[in-house]
Amino acid sequence: MTRKPILLTGRTLSFDGDPALDADAVRYTENGAVLVADGLIVWSGQRGDEPGELSIDAVHHDYGDGLILPGFVDGHVHYPQIGVIASFGAQLLDWLEKYTFPEEARFSDPEYAGRTAKLFLDLLLANGTTTAAVYCTVHPESVDAFFAESSARNLRMIAGKILMDRNAPDSVRDTAQSGYDETRSLIGRWHGQGRNLYAVTPRFAPTSTPAQLEACGALMTAFPDVYLQSHVSENIGEVEWVADLYPDARSYLDVYNGFGMLGPRALYGHAIHMDEADLALAAETATKFVHCPTSNLFIGSGLFRMRETRAAGVDVMLGSDVGGGTSLSPFATMKAAYEIAQFGGYSLTPEEAFWLSTSGGAETLSLGDRIGRLEAGYEADIVVLDVTSTPVIRHRMERAESLRDMLFAQMILADDRAVRATYASGSLVYTAS
Repeated sequence: MTRKPILLTGRTLSFDGDPALDADAVRYTENGAVLVADGLIVWSGQRGDEPGELSIDAVHHDYGDGLILPGFVDGHVHYPQIGVIASFGAQLLDWLEKYTFPEEARFSDPEYAGRTAKLFLDLLLANGTTTAAVYCTVHPESVDAFFAESSARNLRMIAGKILMDRNAPDSVRDTAQSGYDETRSLIGRWHGQGRNLYAVTPRFAPTSTPAQLEACGALMTAFPDVYLQSHVSENIGEVEWVADLYPDARSYLDVYNGFGMLGPRALYGHAIHMDEADLALAAETATKFVHCPTSNLFIGSGLFRMRETRAAGVDVMLGSDVGGGTSLSPFATMKAAYEIAQFGGYSLTPEEAFWLSTSGGAETLSLGDRIGRLEAGYEADIVVLDVTSTPVIRHRMERAESLRDMLFAQMILADDRAVRATYASGSLVYTAS
């Protein structure tokens, strides 16, 4: 059954490119409109200029001074860890042993996995995030639960079963062969079904044997349109551990390179403790890094070098990394990214931060031709923000003299209360009560 078109009106914001490189890449309309039909954006522009033949029967949603922009993109998040968010007193390796592995063991139960997937996606949409690269657990049941819930909402999601065949409890461990076989099966079941996309997901080099990493490389060769996601150089102790386990590799990133695990569809979280040769290797192979600032601060991992990494030609996007990360809110992630960049003498502009969290993130995910812009032909994943959502923001906005002022106030002060509505494929999937 064909749905009626919908017309969204308010302030509109989108990006044609990286605003750090081109100030004219910002597309802001004070009195804008977006027309959606059959799950796609069919027109955007100045309110009143919408094509009559498309808009005459449209259902109108007027958001007044609300800011309409592409849905947020989260490049690195663990849905099974929503239950251990805000757990006290551990750095990375202790965090895994104390919190992550015991919680993830529960996801062999399909019912528990299904309940958690539903809660996670409810929270993600309430924060305005419409696409995420998601880690499941070692259990295929956790992947089936996630994609079933994502499919029910028609979301553009990337996810995969964790591969982990050593240095972990039996309850969260597979083998090189079983991990390979289960991943192949899950790819066949979910990749490209609806809006679902699959990611080969080794947790990180210390919990995979060489045989398992070799299997990951083989999967990427066999299925070149799937993703690969993992962790790299998050924590000094982790880096030293990898050097002991893989003494022939030049660096942590080089471990993955040796198994054919780098490339334009490879997403590596954290990438904090990298040298210039690592950055050059990532740029040469078009490998992508995901900056997870709230997690890096909370677990004490270190400070990501945004300016140097981007200057080296490496594509970067932002990730919440819940549960090591402390919030699913893209505002919290942008705020922490700004604060970490300040330590390196770099002021991350709000335009750049919002670009990284929308169209820039989509481009990093090789989805820049499908999501991330308010343009005709793009999937209608859209978020609407209340830019005066709290008393302090309302007071601050009285002094806002530019778009940059408005965006920076949101980036530093806003939270999920700013999200008025979230649309996925043109359907309203969240509205503030």
